[in-house]
Amino acid sequence: MNKIMLWLLIAISILPMTGCGGNTSLTEKENRVILGNEQFDAYVPILEGKRVALFSNHTGIVGDVTYGAETSSGDQNQDLIHFGLDANGNEISYGEHILDALIRHGVNVTAIFSPEHGFRGTEDAGANIDNSVDEKTGIPILSLYTNNTHSPSSEDMGKFDALVVDMQDVGLRYYTYYISMYYLMDACAAAEKEVIILDRPNPNGFYVDGPILKDAYKSGVGQLPIPVVYGMTWGELAEMINGEGWLTSGKNACNLTVIPCQNYTHQTKTKLIRNPSPNIKDMRAVYLYASTCFFENTAVSVGRGTEFPFEAYGSPYLKGVEGFDFTFTPVSMSGATEPPFMNETCYGVDLRGVPLAEVWENQINLDYLVGAYKAISETAPDMPFWGTPDKEGRYWVDKLVGTDDVRRRIEMGQSAAEIKDSWQEEIEAFKTQRRPYLLYEE
Repeated sequence: MNKIMLWLLIAISILPMTGCGGNTSLTEKENRVILGNEQFDAYVPILEGKRVALFSNHTGIVGDVTYGAETSSGDQNQDLIHFGLDANGNEISYGEHILDALIRHGVNVTAIFSPEHGFRGTEDAGANIDNSVDEKTGIPILSLYTNNTHSPSSEDMGKFDALVVDMQDVGLRYYTYYISMYYLMDACAAAEKEVIILDRPNPNGFYVDGPILKDAYKSGVGQLPIPVVYGMTWGELAEMINGEGWLTSGKNACNLTVIPCQNYTHQTKTKLIRNPSPNIKDMRAVYLYASTCFFENTAVSVGRGTEFPFEAYGSPYLKGVEGFDFTFTPVSMSGATEPPFMNETCYGVDLRGVPLAEVWENQINLDYLVGAYKAISETAPDMPFWGTPDKEGRYWVDKLVGTDDVRRRIEMGQSAAEIKDSWQEEIEAFKTQRRPYLLYEE
C-alpha cells in the first residue's frame, strides 16, 4: 500500500474514544497512546477478501481497554499491583480481543498462531503446547511451541493469505515472542504472504543496553544481532528485520505493513494491562527482568514459584552471607510447576523497595549477578554457579547475554561498571544502524 495513503487512513481512523481504564477527559483521550489495533480503517480494508491468520495471545486487547481498574487511595506502589487486579485486589475485566474485533469487522480469520505460553498465556516457560481449537470461534490454534518446532509448517502456511500480528512484548531479546514473529515473517516472505503489524508500545523502549547477540550464541532465547534491550517496538523491529536482510529470502523480501501507534515516543512509559507471561506479574517485574533474568539456570533462584518472580533473587548457598538476609521459599504453582529450589529456603535480596527511578537509571544492573557470583564462589566454591553447559560448551547465561564475554569477565573479577563499558561501542553502532527504521521520536 502507498505509504501516503496508509497514513491518511490512519489519520481518518483516529476518533475520540474511551482509553484504558474507563472514562477519560477529552484532553486525556487526545494524549493517550492509541494502539495500532484500534485503527480499523487503516488495516481492515487491506484484509478484505483474504484468508487471514492472527498471531496473538491473551494480551491482544483492542486499545488495552480495562474495566474496574480504579486506583486505591492508599500508598501502595502502583508498579507492584499484579496484572489483572486493581489496587484493592479485585479482579478487573478487559475490552474486546483482537480476534473478536476482526470477526466483528467481517474479516475471514482462518487460523490463529500462538507463541510460548500458549494462546491464553498460562503455560510454563518452554512447555510443549499442542495445536487446539478456540472454543469461542472454532478457529484452529496452531502452536509455534509444539514438538520443538517453532516455525509454521507448509500446511499451516496454506491456510491464509495475510498475517495480522498483535501481541504485547516486553522488549528484551531473550523474551521469545519476537522470535516467533521473526519465524513467521521469514515463512511469509518465502511464501509471498502479507504481514500486517498492529504496533504496540515497548515498555522498555526508553533505552538500549546489553551486548549484541553473536552468531555462535543463537538459540531459542536469541535469534537476531540486537542488544539485550533493543529499544524498539515490534513494528520498528519488523521493519529492521526486513530492511537489514535478516530474512532467508533476503532484503525487503517481506510484504510488510505497520500500523503505528499514535501519541507515542520512546520516552513514553506505558503500563501494561495483562501479564505478558505467567511469571511477569507486575510492572516492576517488566523493568527488573532485564537485570534479573541472567540468574536463570544458575545457582540462584530468580523467584519463580513465588508471587514476585524477577523482583527478588536468592539461593540456599547464600545463607548467613551479609547483605543476603531476605528469605523466600519457591513452591509449585501455575506457570512455575517445578521452580528451582522448590520447597527450599533461599537467602537473597528483595528488589521491590528499590525506587523505580533508580531501576530506570541503572538500566541493566549487573551488580546483582556479580555480587551473587562472588558470594557463592566463597561460600560454596565447589558449586557450579553457572549450571551445566550444553554440548557446545555454552552456558545458559551465555545464551541470554548473547556472548560468553560477560561470564568470563565476571569470573575474572571485573566490576559491573567495567563490564558494561565493554559493550558501549557496539550499542552506539546499533543505535545508528536502527535509526532508519524508527517510527517514533527517540
